[in-house]
Amino acid sequence: MRFVIRIRPRLAGIFLIVIGALASSSAYSAEKGSANERVLATQVGDATFYGPSFEGRKTASGRIFDGSQAIAAHRTYRFGTLVRVTNLQNKRSVNVVIVDRGPFGKNQHEGAIIDLSPSAAKKIGIIERGQARVKVEVLTWGDGKSRNE
Repeated sequence: MRFVIRIRPRLAGIFLIVIGALASSSAYSAEKGSANERVLATQVGDATFYGPSFEGRKTASGRIFDGSQAIAAHRTYRFGTLVRVTNLQNKRSVNVVIVDRGPFGKNQHEGAIIDLSPSAAKKIGIIERGQARVKVEVLTWGDGKSRNE
């Protein structure tokens, strides 16, 4: 016995549109993000990254710093805020969570608006130069609460 399913071209097109819509509405991934996410705030400035001396130390939010995680420091954004950082030179982006305060000192005076973990800095290609011009886009605001994670 042989089954043959015939789909009319118009129905096939509708079917593909529906499947595409379902696929694009999948749950948000903190790692990848989506190009059409709603941006709540934007800043442009320089990004720097944490040096190795911060590894294992407590951040302002109470979280222990782990340079392999996608985390960052910002002077004013609430803890837990998710931001997309885009290197304006090479257009590479990374999503990070704000867990600390900074940059301060020399980096702040040189125009830095965000300090990235080494793994986040590597993803957008600023490890070699140490600093890069970036766009910081807020994707979701954090609750601002300190926590040990």
